[in-house]
Amino acid sequence: MKIKNAIPDKYKTNEAYMSILSRVSVRRYTDQPVSSDQMSAILHAAMSAPSGVNKQPWEFIVVDNRELLSQLADALPYAKMTADAPVAIVVCGNRERFLDGVDDVLWEQDLSAASENILLAAHAIGLGGVWTCIYPHEERISPVRSILNIPDNLIPFNLIPIGYPEKGHAPMDKWHPERVHQNRCSLLGHA
Repeated sequence: MKIKNAIPDKYKTNEAYMSILSRVSVRRYTDQPVSSDQMSAILHAAMSAPSGVNKQPWEFIVVDNRELLSQLADALPYAKMTADAPVAIVVCGNRERFLDGVDDVLWEQDLSAASENILLAAHAIGLGGVWTCIYPHEERISPVRSILNIPDNLIPFNLIPIGYPEKGHAPMDKWHPERVHQNRCSLLGHA
């Protein structure tokens, strides 16, 4: 098999595939509200993510209160756009559904998969969002926990503001063929 540099034409008409390639991080939103139907669709997609041993260690806090959105924007250094977003989702890990032992860190992968599904679903239905980091920074976790009254068994993982994009955002071409290795890693010169 030879990996091609170009997207095969037969996939360019696949809506799901092209939606993945055209998703961008959106940091500016119009004042148009996001509907409860849209949020329901996004959250269903989030919960369709894979998780280790099907533990589904996630909890989602949907924030649409203007005062709380502003407080979150003030508390988080890279989430200032939250003040202008109509809604945000705080993705949390529930310790009660973490795996044991060495696998207790797999919740991070599970929440990452759910978060990507949020971003892809938002984009697919005409909205935009951006992943902003909370975990593992205690100086971010603590204020979010306080602002949203989050109990100790939940770990705020990230915050994803969501809304209608203010203007068109062109996707970047992130394809780097030199980062694709076939059969063995070629970074050491032993391809």
